Amino acid sequence: MAADADKRPMIAEYPHVATITTRWKDNDVYGHVNNVTYYSYFDSVANEYLITEGGLDIHAAPVIGLVVESGCAYHAPVAYPQRLRAGLRVDRLGNRAVTYGIGIFTDDEDEAVAHGHFVHVFVDRETRSAVPIPEPIRTALERLEVG
Repeated sequence: MAADADKRPMIAEYPHVATITTRWKDNDVYGHVNNVTYYSYFDSVANEYLITEGGLDIHAAPVIGLVVESGCAYHAPVAYPQRLRAGLRVDRLGNRAVTYGIGIFTDDEDEAVAHGHFVHVFVDRETRSAVPIPEPIRTALERLEVG
């Protein structure tokens, strides 16, 4: 990701876009959304998509996705009470893992204020052993694949 860290992606590069409502607690003592909060945004947009589009039952599914890697580049500050948009795409889809590309955008700008990635490895809920991505989830993820 280091080579792309300075490039500010555009929202059109993401096939799925979700709205994020910042919260009072997202701001830090410097008056902007704290860096660690972006990882919560990443996790929320990916899991919301898996639930609504892939049919993931986060409470009872026998297969779940665990985050094993993540990274984020920050470009511009945002602060509560800004409304944000999160763009989601699939940069790499394997048999047992997916690498998401995620961009965070303000409601009125199409250039990312932050962007990054994270990797879900799909595992058996009980044993935590890696397993193939369930077909309904794979189908939903394929719709987000980018060249």
